[in-house]
Amino acid sequence: MTYVIAEPCVDIKDKACIEECPVDCIYEGNRALYIHPDECVDCGACEPVCPVEAIFYEDDVPEEWKDYYKANVEFFDELGSPGGASKLGLIDRDHPVVLAAPPGEQD
Repeated sequence: MTYVIAEPCVDIKDKACIEECPVDCIYEGNRALYIHPDECVDCGACEPVCPVEAIFYEDDVPEEWKDYYKANVEFFDELGSPGGASKLGLIDRDHPVVLAAPPGEQD
C-alpha cells in the first residue's frame, strides 16, 4: 500500500509534502507531484501538510480521482526506483492522466 497524490495538486505543487517526507519519495513532474509507490514507507507524514488535500491513502482515493493511483505508479515506469527525489529535481514530463487534467487553481 502507498499514498497517492491526486488532481488537487495539478498546477499547484505546494511542496510542503516534500519537506515532510522522511524518505524523499515525492518526485516533481511539470504539472504535479508523484509519490513513488516502492519508496513510500506509508508513514502518512505528507498527508496532513498538503494545503489542497491532494494526498490520500491508496484505499481512500475518492472515486473521481481513482486514475491518479495509476498515474503515480506508471510515472515511474521509465525512471525505475532512483532512491530519492532530491537527486533528480524536476522531471520534465507528466503522466497522461495529469496532462489531461483541467488547469489547477492557483492563488
